[in-house]
Amino acid sequence: MAVRPIVISGEPVLHRSAALVTEFDDELRQLVGDMHETNDAANGVGLAAPQIGVGLRVFIWKMDNEDGVPARGHIINPTVRTSRIPQERPDPREETEGCLSVPGESFPLKRAERAHVVGLDLEQNRVEFDATGWFARCMQHEYDHLNGTLYVDRLDDRQAKKARKAVKRNGWGKPGQSWLPGVDPDPFGHEDVDDTDRQGEQVHAMHDQAHSEGM
Repeated sequence: MAVRPIVISGEPVLHRSAALVTEFDDELRQLVGDMHETNDAANGVGLAAPQIGVGLRVFIWKMDNEDGVPARGHIINPTVRTSRIPQERPDPREETEGCLSVPGESFPLKRAERAHVVGLDLEQNRVEFDATGWFARCMQHEYDHLNGTLYVDRLDDRQAKKARKAVKRNGWGKPGQSWLPGVDPDPFGHEDVDDTDRQGEQVHAMHDQAHSEGM
């Protein structure tokens, strides 16, 4: 397994729908292993294949939850269906999200409280579960990545304006930019934060009750 660079907003693979996985082989197994290794090094709670430059419908997670789902897992060719998304404004103290592909930034975003997830594992066994709360947020965040959507694309007008300014300030929005977990500084400053505290701060999408989601 290897840690791979995480691409940043503006890289084309992040802004288009990923392809269905058709080959369940050693290369796919290596990809999933590298995604877990990369996510661990990035102190993240979730990672989608497009975030490491691979346009395939795969994401992984590392997140404790109250839904009886293993805290560490992967899913291939998933579908995610959600409950209704509330229409009120998100609470910036409780619903702030972040993303490893928009490193170091975080913005409030309303998400559905429940998500029904169906897909396959590496052995082509069916994976199906219901996620709630911040685990549901993580599932929605990662699934969005497979459809070419970043969480900043879903922000309301006020927050979207702030996100555009952040992208401009950081010089993102164009191809060829990435950061390497374990080598470059942690953009969310979590090097010295344990898993419990991290999930209380992030999800990113995407961590447990978060401020910046390593997703």
